[in-house]
Amino acid sequence: MITLLKKEISEFLSSLIGYIVIGVFLTAIGLFMWVFPGANNIIESGYATLDTLFVVAPWVYMFLIPAITMKSFSEEKRTGTLELLLTKPLKDWQIILSKYLAGLLLVGVALIPTLVYYFTVYNLALPVGNIDVGAIWGSYIGLFFLAGGFVSIGLFSSAISDNQIVAFIIAVFLSFFFYTGFDQITSFALFGTLDSYIIRLGINSHYLSLSRGVIDSRDVLYFFSLVAFFLLLTHLKLASRKW
Repeated sequence: MITLLKKEISEFLSSLIGYIVIGVFLTAIGLFMWVFPGANNIIESGYATLDTLFVVAPWVYMFLIPAITMKSFSEEKRTGTLELLLTKPLKDWQIILSKYLAGLLLVGVALIPTLVYYFTVYNLALPVGNIDVGAIWGSYIGLFFLAGGFVSIGLFSSAISDNQIVAFIIAVFLSFFFYTGFDQITSFALFGTLDSYIIRLGINSHYLSLSRGVIDSRDVLYFFSLVAFFLLLTHLKLASRKW
C-alpha cells in the first residue's frame, strides 16, 4: 500500500499538470486577497484577517481537487491497468485508500504555502499578532476536512467514468451540490422545521462551524461520515467489476 501511495504521489508531481494545478490554486487565492479590489482585498479592507482565504478556497477546491482526482481510476480503466492492479496482492480497500491519501497529501502540499499569507497578515496587524489565531487554525482544520470530503467525491467520480473530463465534471457537480446545494434547497422554505436538519446534510454549515475556531465532534463526525460514504461507494463500484 505504501508503494502504491508513493507511486500515486510521484506520478502527479512528475507531471506538468500537478504543478499547474497547485500554481493556479495559490495564484487565485493570492489575487483575491491582495490584488483584486473589493471587500475581499486585505489591504483595502484594513483588517488583519484571513477570511478571504477561507471563503474563496472552498470554491477553488471545487475545481482544483477534481483536477487532481479525475485520472485516479478513469485513466487506469482507459489504459487497462486497473485490471492489472486488481490482480496484485492488494485488497480493493488498500488501492482506494492509497489513492485517497495521495490526493489528500497533494492538496495539503498546495495548502502549506498559504501559511505565507498567515505570517504576512500576522505581521501587518497593529499591534503585530493582533489576529484571531484560534479561528484561523480552526479554519485551516476545516479546510483540511473539506479537502478530505472533496477528494473522496473526486475518487468516486473517477471510479464511475472511463473519461477524465466526465469524471472532472461529475466531481465538480457533486462537490458543488454537497457544499451549497442543501443550503439552496432550504432557502425555498418548503420543509418547515425539517429545513434545519436538511441544511446540516450539507458541507457548508459544518465548515463554517469549524471556521469559528471551535472543534465540534459533530462536525468532525460529519466529515468522517462523508468521506466513508463516498469511499464505500467507490469500493462498491470497483467490486462490481468482479461480479
